[in-house]
Amino acid sequence: MMQFSEIPPLHQIPPFSIPTMNKNQIHRARPWPGFPTSKGLGSFGDANCMEQLLVHCANAIESNDATLAQQILWVLNNIAPPDGDSNQRLTCAFLRALIVRAAKSGTCKMLAAMANAHCNLSIDIHTFSVIELASFVDLTPWHRFGFTAANAAILEAVEGYSVIHIVDLSLTHCMQIPTLIDAIASRLEGPPLVKLTVAGGATEDVPPMLDLSYEELGSKLINFARSRNVVLEFRAIPSTYADGFSSLIEQLRVQHLVYAESGEALVINCHMMLHYLPEETLPPLSNVNSNPYSFEPSSTQSLRAMFLKALRGLDPTVVVLVDEDADFTSNNLVCRLRAAFNYLWIPYDTVDTFLPQGSKQRQWYEADICWKIENVIAHEGLQRVERLEPKSRWVQRMRNAGFRGVSFGEEAISEVKTMLDEHAAGWGLKKEEDDLVLTWKGHNVVFATAWLPA
Repeated sequence: MMQFSEIPPLHQIPPFSIPTMNKNQIHRARPWPGFPTSKGLGSFGDANCMEQLLVHCANAIESNDATLAQQILWVLNNIAPPDGDSNQRLTCAFLRALIVRAAKSGTCKMLAAMANAHCNLSIDIHTFSVIELASFVDLTPWHRFGFTAANAAILEAVEGYSVIHIVDLSLTHCMQIPTLIDAIASRLEGPPLVKLTVAGGATEDVPPMLDLSYEELGSKLINFARSRNVVLEFRAIPSTYADGFSSLIEQLRVQHLVYAESGEALVINCHMMLHYLPEETLPPLSNVNSNPYSFEPSSTQSLRAMFLKALRGLDPTVVVLVDEDADFTSNNLVCRLRAAFNYLWIPYDTVDTFLPQGSKQRQWYEADICWKIENVIAHEGLQRVERLEPKSRWVQRMRNAGFRGVSFGEEAISEVKTMLDEHAAGWGLKKEEDDLVLTWKGHNVVFATAWLPA
């Protein structure tokens, strides 16, 4: 009988297809501190045990204990197949990310050799057509919740304005805009002139990815608006989250000086984009970039805080902030792993309700989650861009920047509930003070907040 001490070198074992382990072997392994002993693999199959195994594997990799990391990896490979249930697929994705981290950091040489030897550790990220992406985001409330809540808040804020300037900072490439145009087109006072500004190329390296340029996307949106008798002006300003959208802010500042007296409504729509802005756990701004803003940051200020203060300086009509309600900012790998594991089980759990196993859309969906997990676990510094913060922290940031929260009206809540009725029963809605929160089986998923200058 093969014992742990007799495991072949890891680079000789194909990833995620290790031969099944005899259930009587596991108790012969050296115990892991804090981990329950077991005489069979079956008891390792629940999410808590999988999480604990991942934590021990992460600690082993960080301490360069290749033998222990190899042993835990062997167990994880047996209990977390890539085509298993939701917890198994989640664990498999984290395991893959840990192997990539070992390869990047140069520790645990055998793990690195394994990662370099097998191309199936790469993630096949799909590039969407506009029609594919529109259908994709409609499959689940993950994005539709934010679209629905934000559009309701925007429509209420811009009532009576004849010119509406929307700055769309969205991860989903303006997929929210057609429904907003539809609603604007039906206004009793007639449709306004709509100016749409986006940060061109802001998320070209972050899923979901689009197969056409922003200029082409703008043409499609202009044609769509025309079909609804709405005049739309579209502009893409090359700008990136890495420097706090500095070129976008500068252009908006110039425009603000020109149009401030014209009665133009300025809407800032932030949909799952702001968590890519560097925050306080990164090096000070002076060590990363030249200061893109006109005021001097303090030693503790981040681009995230500076960006919000710059928005406040534009005196917008309304700012809508929608994002995922989790905390991925810790510099401690284990803390980050636990936070991500206890949040990202949700998309794996929900996918069974709307996509059949083996479907192409499901492969695209889970590949995007794998990309997020790899970024959170395998990367550090400026390469680690998935830096989610919980709602409570964003609320404090907005207040510090000079904004006050406004409640979503009954009409907005009703529209969100109607949208949720189209999806699985596990989705829910709750109101926390002024804010709306999308839930799955009672767990917070995405929050929506609306803000006015204080």
